Amino acid sequence: MNRTAPQLPSPTLTFRQLLSSTRRGARLARLLAVTELRAWDLPPDVTERADLVVGELAANAVLHGHVPGRDFELALSYAPSPRPGRLRIEVSDARGDRLPRPTDEDLGTITTGGRGLTLVTLLADHWETVPRLPGGKTVVAELSVCVGTLRVR
Repeated sequence: MNRTAPQLPSPTLTFRQLLSSTRRGARLARLLAVTELRAWDLPPDVTERADLVVGELAANAVLHGHVPGRDFELALSYAPSPRPGRLRIEVSDARGDRLPRPTDEDLGTITTGGRGLTLVTLLADHWETVPRLPGGKTVVAELSVCVGTLRVR
């Protein structure tokens, strides 16, 4: 008698790290995220998109969410099923009173800043800000992961 083994759900992979609320901490967040996603064997296009999203969210946490003596936190989780998989990126900081908003500026205008969340909007399937207790906020971005195919947004 041949029986097929039941399919167990794929485990969710997670990563969490506190980082100093400095430019060096923001850079380290990007490097750690890319290293972790490569270890999880995520497709290169997803890793590249996540690299940019983490970079923008970490930079915002350092520039706009900084409170002296408080760190920011990077959290990644990947749930491979149901298909397509979902990569969740969370960047938390201590400033719950300053909520991020994408600018309505024309992308053709030359400026030195203000496009970070516009980039996140273009690269992520969804992003939102949620309160973090006891104080602060978490910016959550989700990216779909289609293994074996390139997904263009």
